[in-house]
Amino acid sequence: MAQFAVLIYAADSAHAPDASAEDLAEPDGHAEELVAADAMLTAYAFTPRECAVSVRRDAATPGPFVDAEHVVAGVYVLEAADLDEAVRIAATNPVVRSGGGVEVRPVHSGGVIRPPRG
Repeated sequence: MAQFAVLIYAADSAHAPDASAEDLAEPDGHAEELVAADAMLTAYAFTPRECAVSVRRDAATPGPFVDAEHVVAGVYVLEAADLDEAVRIAATNPVVRSGGGVEVRPVHSGGVIRPPRG
């Protein structure tokens, strides 16, 4: 099966450092559904744009790299038979219903280099 990255675009990430279980119920519930369907390989939820630092040449500045209405709120990797199936799965992301969207891209190569330090 092929792998597909799903980039989640939203006004901001729901995963603030002080987010409550209630704040995260919808996105975490969706992730649990994908795990139960054996479709999700890995996932990363990013913190809100206010936590970002952008690096360009010799400068590091607070905020996201691109000042846009939507930012990348997270990314996950699906395993699917083909792009059409990956798009169908990604379309179930709750951000699609709430004014954001997702971008599905075939993964060319890569993977976990080492486990996180403990």
